[in-house]
Amino acid sequence: MTGSNYVIGDVQGCYQALLLLLDEIAFDPSQDFLWFTGDLVARGEDSLSALRLIKNMSIQGCAATVLGNHDLTLLACARGFKKINKKDRIDDILSADDAFELIDWLRQQPLFLQLNASTIMTHAGVPHIWSIAQTKAYAHEVERILQSQDWQVVDHFLAQMYRKKPSLWSNDLVAEDRFRVIINYLTRMRLIAHDGTLEFGFKESLSETMPEGFMPWFNYARTDQCPQQIFFGHWAALEGQTHQPHMSNVDGGCVWGNTLIAQRLEDGQVFSVKNPINHTV
Repeated sequence: MTGSNYVIGDVQGCYQALLLLLDEIAFDPSQDFLWFTGDLVARGEDSLSALRLIKNMSIQGCAATVLGNHDLTLLACARGFKKINKKDRIDDILSADDAFELIDWLRQQPLFLQLNASTIMTHAGVPHIWSIAQTKAYAHEVERILQSQDWQVVDHFLAQMYRKKPSLWSNDLVAEDRFRVIINYLTRMRLIAHDGTLEFGFKESLSETMPEGFMPWFNYARTDQCPQQIFFGHWAALEGQTHQPHMSNVDGGCVWGNTLIAQRLEDGQVFSVKNPINHTV
């Protein structure tokens, strides 16, 4: 019997919902494979258990994840470059006996994944100003920094990561500015202008009024005529809906009391479970 591939949206530390979802899809680690869209941790009830579970499944060879903005925040907090947001429940990770192993594993995870010949995934999406090949190459530039064997290289990057500028891609960008804007496109993007300028304030649903000159990144025609399916999370207010072919959002807003979503690659069927924990985020 051949197993199935499932893309799972932002877990955000919602451990009980994740266990329910694995039951819902009858997950069999000996046959099935899970692809996580990132934001494994943050505001759910048990980020430590969620991170441990996904790490262990990854090591067993039945799961993979991309990095999300909250995962990067955990790295920055762990290395002392960012104060913990009082809404983020990550203290238990940082004080755990296996904290270093968890952090070291997390920083090794990619920003871009090719799920099969016709499917890719990042946390926030792929800007229309980049081809898929460019997106993969730019992601690898940052991955090489985060995965460096020299922690000084990693720390230098994490210390410079939290700025909104530059907000527009240029091939002439170098060093921290270049890496930062790549991170922002792949882990923070929602609205974007035609020239590629990012807008960081809007987090609402598609029915809300958007800042003039900006649209959801997935509403633009792609320059590479991309035939590939793009999976992403990050935008909870979409509740899994983009209304665009080849663009699949699987962030059901679980941490906001909504659903945790899994979409099966083989037939597109969507599975979801309601978060059993009443979170205040």
